[in-house]
Amino acid sequence: MDYQKLAELLFPNVTMTPEELEAKYPPRNVPEGAVITRMAPSPTGFVHLGNLVQGLTSERMAHQSGGVLFLRVEDTDAKREVPGAVEVLIDTLKHYGIQFDEGATMDGDKGEYGPYRQRQRADIYHVYAKKLVQQGMAYPCFCTEEELAAMREKQEAAKETTGYYGQYAIWRDRSLEDIKAQLDAGMSWVLRFRSTGDVSNQFKFNDLVKGELTVTENNIDQVLLKSDGIPTYHFAHAVDDHLMRTTHVVRGDEWLPSLPFHIQLFKALGFKLPKYVHIGPLMKMDGNSKRKLSKRKDPELALTYYKKEGFPVQAVYEYIMTLLNSNYEDWRRANPNAPAADFKFSPKKLNPAGNLFDYAKLCDVSKNEIAKMDAQQVYSLLLEWAKEFDPEFGSKLEADPDFAIRILAIGRGGKKPRKDIATWAEAKPYMGFFYDEYLEAPCFDEKFDKTVIRSALTKFLERFNFQDDSNTWFDKVKAITTELGFTTDMKAYKADPTAFPGTVADVSTFLRLAVTGKTNSPDLYTVMQILGYDATVARIQKAITLL
Repeated sequence: MDYQKLAELLFPNVTMTPEELEAKYPPRNVPEGAVITRMAPSPTGFVHLGNLVQGLTSERMAHQSGGVLFLRVEDTDAKREVPGAVEVLIDTLKHYGIQFDEGATMDGDKGEYGPYRQRQRADIYHVYAKKLVQQGMAYPCFCTEEELAAMREKQEAAKETTGYYGQYAIWRDRSLEDIKAQLDAGMSWVLRFRSTGDVSNQFKFNDLVKGELTVTENNIDQVLLKSDGIPTYHFAHAVDDHLMRTTHVVRGDEWLPSLPFHIQLFKALGFKLPKYVHIGPLMKMDGNSKRKLSKRKDPELALTYYKKEGFPVQAVYEYIMTLLNSNYEDWRRANPNAPAADFKFSPKKLNPAGNLFDYAKLCDVSKNEIAKMDAQQVYSLLLEWAKEFDPEFGSKLEADPDFAIRILAIGRGGKKPRKDIATWAEAKPYMGFFYDEYLEAPCFDEKFDKTVIRSALTKFLERFNFQDDSNTWFDKVKAITTELGFTTDMKAYKADPTAFPGTVADVSTFLRLAVTGKTNSPDLYTVMQILGYDATVARIQKAITLL
């Protein structure tokens, strides 16, 4: 076979050489040991938690080593592409703090190693495709879909490995005349890799997460270029990672079955193989067993879920870091106020089997993060969320910022700040009672006589002085408790509950329900101070009329 002639037949318009591309995309000028890595998602419109896990892994490895993180859009599969998905992808990753040094952006490309969208790089792939043909490492295949389907059925019936290989690779050694005849007839073709692998051979490979793996050689003649001239992921990623000078590839371990072919392809192209970081899947408990998070079953897989629920970005970031490196929590406890970037991240501490997603733990992390914020910061983030997801509540917050900030300041600061909310979606149930429109009618415990509750509330109104400090205020509550025959001695009540109709806690609950409609709320004295005298009195009077 005259491979040079075959290459000219298949790629008559390709005049650029690999050497010219090497010169156009030279090795990067970065410090020794710097990690060059990327995120390379497909624009399917679904950005998931796994993208963030891979993104944070890539970002930490690159930036803590003085390297480069770039965004490459792998849009070779036009059938799966969703219009506007690239913009959604970029915006979502930016929202979660993944900052790229170069790559695809809303306004085009940024960087010297582009284009960063694969469909715009067809000419580049064809240069290397032509090179492989010239070396006898690739050939055209004119099999139709029907022929390939029939081949697969025959293999399955014979219980053989499915794929294009061996006796089934019917275009692998066809003559130049046969190929030319098909081309002259206008028949469509794909370019296949001529595999030299043998499945009876195995070799060792070291993955930065999985450790030493035993890998079986690839014997399938995989497709490199589809019939439209666009490359498959396998071919495109090899060419792109080489020319963009990628040193580390971070991806899900669902790509492990493709690893033998990728190693083979890099070698055939004469490229240095990058180091691989294969991350295990995110899982959840389903009954007594674990399973992978599912796009169909689990709304929490989508990153849009966390934004809609109102998890602060920093909370999601902190939680993901606890999944990535088990020693992160210990470091955070020792460095509560240090920026997360100070933590020494290591891909070798990733769990090879993947991580268990724990929603309750995420909520705890989020509560801690919100508790660290001052009232102004909480207000700003809450308002931003409410404007998008609860506009009516957002308008309340925006109408009187000072009022909202005073509410959000309750119990904030100090050594033990309140941890009432884990998400912005929980803010309205927590603080909504401050606004008359969201105030619920009190529901008093039926074990207490209504006349007793009415008496307690009436006595409080008779003595309520807005100028009282909290101690004086509570002394009056205790006095009312005693007058009703209830007790302020909690030890005595616990010793003999039948000796008293109730305690000072019950009287306080009567007041709390009247003012807030809730049995649980922030400090009641502070609540009244924020509501003001008139509003407090009006609410208690209304509660009395309902008894």
